[in-house]
Amino acid sequence: MQPSMYREEITVGILALQGAFVEHQTMLQKLSLKQRINIVQVRTPEDLAKCDALIIPGGESTTIALLARLAGLLGLLRDFVKAKPVWGTCAGAILLAQAVEGTKKGGQELLGGMSVTVMRNGFGSQVESFEAPLEVDGLRDSDRPFHGVFIRAPVVLSLNPSPNDPPIEVVSRLSASLLPHNQTAIPLDVDDTDPCDPRTIVALRQRHHLLTTFHPELTKDDRFHEYFIRQCVLPSLS
Repeated sequence: MQPSMYREEITVGILALQGAFVEHQTMLQKLSLKQRINIVQVRTPEDLAKCDALIIPGGESTTIALLARLAGLLGLLRDFVKAKPVWGTCAGAILLAQAVEGTKKGGQELLGGMSVTVMRNGFGSQVESFEAPLEVDGLRDSDRPFHGVFIRAPVVLSLNPSPNDPPIEVVSRLSASLLPHNQTAIPLDVDDTDPCDPRTIVALRQRHHLLTTFHPELTKDDRFHEYFIRQCVLPSLS
């Protein structure tokens, strides 16, 4: 019998400074995989050093960046992103972006790692939050839509890979007809029928990094967390 190509035990950190980190932990604990998953709530450099991969949760991106700096984590997180798998959801997606528009006064510190530009709160305010069924390539039972929960979600404005960057794989798009019509998502005078409009992208992968503009952790569906482990984390450890 050949040995498994993957380790039997992996450690996944969840940045636990602000936002929906407990919900991500609950979802990881539900997974049924051959590998044992150790979960670390990351608040210190020592916590981060234990991790094979990291999830950056939804919340308030400016606050998360500020707290990371105060905890002595910001530079270490930038180094971590260069070397290991990271998944950013909503606010985490903003922090993983190469560039961001619509920041608060004073700008937004970023971790980078993904060759995209996003618009902070691109779908509008809290009252413009919405839910929508998503078709997602690569999920278990991919013919079953994933329930997307969008809360003050960022919008992907452009994909900006350089020739030396890993390719970007679009994992899921929102139907253009479902995009809210507002100043940032789809202005009223813009054609909303182009299926390749980057603003319809709600999940994408670039090598071992995953970005989702919505909140998979706020559903009862663990398939995106399984996807991150299988498609991003395990291949990085082989």
